[in-house]
Amino acid sequence: MQTKFKTELGTIRIQNEVIARIAGLAAMECYGVVGMAAKSLKDGLVHLLKIESLSRGVVIETKEDGSLIIDLHIIVDYGTNLVAIAQSLKENVRYKVEDSAGVTVRELNVCIEGVRG
Repeated sequence: MQTKFKTELGTIRIQNEVIARIAGLAAMECYGVVGMAAKSLKDGLVHLLKIESLSRGVVIETKEDGSLIIDLHIIVDYGTNLVAIAQSLKENVRYKVEDSAGVTVRELNVCIEGVRG
């Protein structure tokens, strides 16, 4: 999938993989986030992703109006305030994606998949 929007100079197309990478890197900057998570379809277990595959922990849905719905699957540090992490994550990721890609983030969902000590 890709996100596209028109300007007076032409059409701009941005692959969702690029936006997912921006969102994953922005999420890793937030305090308390240990890493992005991906569920194994085979055994249903959650795995901590390496820095090269951060975008696997991000699911992006593009709406007809060009806005995005982003789901972030994260693993957090033990002993941190989950609500504070989620709020900080939402603000940081929304800002970075909207500033870098120029698209509107309609909804940003944070799914805490695990806690790491």
